[in-house]
Amino acid sequence: MKILSLLLDNCRESDRQTGKKIGISGGAVKSRIQKMVDNGVIEKFTLKIEPPVLGHNLFYIVITGQDQETILQQVNLIGKPFLVVPCIGGITVCGIVVTENIKQKIKLAQNLMKDIRVLSIFEAENPGIPSNLTRTDLEIIDRLIKDPRAKIEDIAKLTKLSSKTITRSLEKFQRDDTILFTLIYDPVKLKGYIPYAILVGVRDDVAKTLIKLKKNFSNSFLQKPFVAKNQIVLFMYSDNIFKLDLLTQKVRDIDGVFTADLFIPKKINLPINWITDAINLSKSSKKLHLLYQTH
Repeated sequence: MKILSLLLDNCRESDRQTGKKIGISGGAVKSRIQKMVDNGVIEKFTLKIEPPVLGHNLFYIVITGQDQETILQQVNLIGKPFLVVPCIGGITVCGIVVTENIKQKIKLAQNLMKDIRVLSIFEAENPGIPSNLTRTDLEIIDRLIKDPRAKIEDIAKLTKLSSKTITRSLEKFQRDDTILFTLIYDPVKLKGYIPYAILVGVRDDVAKTLIKLKKNFSNSFLQKPFVAKNQIVLFMYSDNIFKLDLLTQKVRDIDGVFTADLFIPKKINLPINWITDAINLSKSSKKLHLLYQTH
């Protein structure tokens, strides 16, 4: 679980470095990773990019009572799927990528899904900070989405770019919190452990509340928390199903928190088609550098 947690936050980290952090050899890490791949715990390594980096906007919708195929049909009428996570209890969490006015798209989603029970709908954080991606960066990202753990020399060979250029771009990506080298895992196959997420509604200062949450619950984190406007998503795991409810209540008791909802995923889908489309569109742009979309 420690290896999985580290890979979720950075799957490009070397086996040796991962082993150093948890006190085992790099060879042991490599063996355990391969075992998780073979038994289906790790489905694939992937690159998660926040849509504003590529000039798009993003909002989330939490719905209940519909099958995944119907939900995806509705999502495709609004934008492109960024994240689709069906959870226990008939709840599905969707992230939807849109290119046009996000307020209008959220209203469209509400109208299209008027016959579906919508539990929550909220816009993702848009930092408004330049990502400063170049066309060369896009070319490298295009290769990385196929294999996020690819070696520098292999990327250089495929892109016909120098190893130095590849290294420079990778260092830039690693410093950018909106670009994450991660993986997709199968929650059902985590024998002995239950992954879950707590969607936290924050009353006032998100940054201060996040510090409190990290201080109290970091030992249970499966990966780094995610912030979206006045919402914080805690990704956690436990070896006891009854602890889930207890920890959720403890999160509610933190000063600054006004809601805390528990979600137990059955499947995690992180489509990348929107990334490929966005890269192809950005490559045709006359601008050398790409900036975050603002709205």
